[in-house]
Amino acid sequence: MSMFRATAIDVRFGGVHALDAVDLEVGQGQLVGLIGPNGAGKTTFIDAVTGFTPAGGQVTLDGRGLSGLPPHRRARRGLARTWQSGELFDDLTVAENLAVSAQHPPWWAAVGETLGHGVRAGDAATESLDRLGLRHLGDAPAATISQGQRKLVGVARALAARPRMICLDEPAAGLDTTESTELGRHLRAVADSGVAMLLVDHDMGLVLGVCDHVVVLEFGVVIAAGPPEHVRNDPAVLAAYLGTSTTGQEAPR
Repeated sequence: MSMFRATAIDVRFGGVHALDAVDLEVGQGQLVGLIGPNGAGKTTFIDAVTGFTPAGGQVTLDGRGLSGLPPHRRARRGLARTWQSGELFDDLTVAENLAVSAQHPPWWAAVGETLGHGVRAGDAATESLDRLGLRHLGDAPAATISQGQRKLVGVARALAARPRMICLDEPAAGLDTTESTELGRHLRAVADSGVAMLLVDHDMGLVLGVCDHVVVLEFGVVIAAGPPEHVRNDPAVLAAYLGTSTTGQEAPR
């Protein structure tokens, strides 16, 4: 049974049909990749299913319908996401950034923070830092860490909310090869722990190396889907995404 299911997702921006009846499923503990050329609709899909862009179609998570709900209510039901920009609260520490995501504090906690008592990182935040090998950055001001580290903290922040499903929007952007490989190892471990994950990224080595299933978009339409080894050599993918079908070359491994 799928943990997450998006059915016939349709998005239009004026006369542009950004997504056309896109179907996608992610099972519990499954890591699914969503790839395609620039402008294919990958981030639009994440925006649509998380409620940030109006869309037609149906979205369900753990058997419960999310369609029509605003983003914060989808998040509270267990659907988390990351952002390409990696925005953090620079006046907080890394651990405090995670604590903000991990907690839905009662009114008296908010009053305490207003009076200067600060934000405390709980077990969920600490656990998320450990999962991504970031414990040593917990006390560092967010303004002082590198762009690559900010991307990793963005993933940790999504995990801190203990979601059922995470949509990752280009988490490897800004990472070097070693950091990307390490990220892939951590993402695979998170998925294996039971969290459903959707990975959008241009790092083909990362996506094809860690995902169980890959879906390919072109101009808002699914043109291929299947295991990485199938998608890697699909003629439609080679033509649309990699542009190598006329030469007979394979996708990069």
